[in-house]
Amino acid sequence: MQNMAGPAYLADCPTRLAVEIISDKWAVLVLFGLSRQPRRHGELVDLIGGISRKVLTQTLRRLQQYGLVERRAEAPRRVEYSLTDLGRTLVEPIEVLTAWARDHGEAIADFQEAAQAKATDM
Repeated sequence: MQNMAGPAYLADCPTRLAVEIISDKWAVLVLFGLSRQPRRHGELVDLIGGISRKVLTQTLRRLQQYGLVERRAEAPRRVEYSLTDLGRTLVEPIEVLTAWARDHGEAIADFQEAAQAKATDM
């Protein structure tokens, strides 16, 4: 049987880097948060429940380094973040994953709860 992932299993493969980026929960939520419009840092903090300002800043910087997000300073205290053309290519796949999570999240939570209950019974 042929390896369908190809070189993605190799440590230095760009495909693997891309998968690592989009598998980060904060990165996906930030990208999704920017999918409709540019936003300021504080708007993203308010939009994304549970993310700290520090983690958001780190995530935005990382996404900028990968060319997925751009930072635009309009005035000394007004900075907005938006998706780049490359970042916009992720909107559709993220929407598909979000729809899947919405449809199956409860089932996953049920399995997790059952597994935890079983582990405490042992």
